[in-house]
Amino acid sequence: MKFYKQLLTIGLIIISSCTSKSFDTKEEMWEYIKNVDNGYVHKKSINGYDFSVLYKPTDLLVTQELGSTYTADEVDKLRIKYKNNIYFTVSISRDNKELLSSTPKNKQEFGAMVNNLAFGMGEKVHAYTSKKDTLELLDYVYPRMYGMSRSTDMLFVYPRDNKYLKEDYLNLVIGDLGTYTGEVKFKIPTKTIKNEPKLNF
Repeated sequence: MKFYKQLLTIGLIIISSCTSKSFDTKEEMWEYIKNVDNGYVHKKSINGYDFSVLYKPTDLLVTQELGSTYTADEVDKLRIKYKNNIYFTVSISRDNKELLSSTPKNKQEFGAMVNNLAFGMGEKVHAYTSKKDTLELLDYVYPRMYGMSRSTDMLFVYPRDNKYLKEDYLNLVIGDLGTYTGEVKFKIPTKTIKNEPKLNF
């Protein structure tokens, strides 16, 4: 009997670990995914620079497009729009400032960094599996904040392909952007993507 109770306990733990959490508000979800213990945000500090990679769940993208009133059909359409992709926000800062405000030493370096951030990140940031299968970069968004933000934030969009999510981890590598930090590598557990939290709309 004791053996069967142990098996039941293990089974319940496995089931609970494979189910998605749900939240009533986007603020509650943000609190959850920003907690490093939950596996959705990953941080490193190298050579005075702070790096973070955050996986953005589908429902957070959905809520950005909804107005104060909406229908279930609108929610479903937006979920369909976003569900086939994986969204990562990459943030880099130095002394709580954007890269353009803290790193370039002259106009030439400033211009080179602006060009990299606006047009060259497809060559600087790569996502791939442990088997070295590279994920295609589908889209990239870099909003210029003109010194009004505490970090440089970039959105990277990759396909949500089950063949990639069969791996335990995805690797996200950020190349050197003139920060003399070398390549910065993050291992993103795929279980956090497959069991992403949801909002109760």
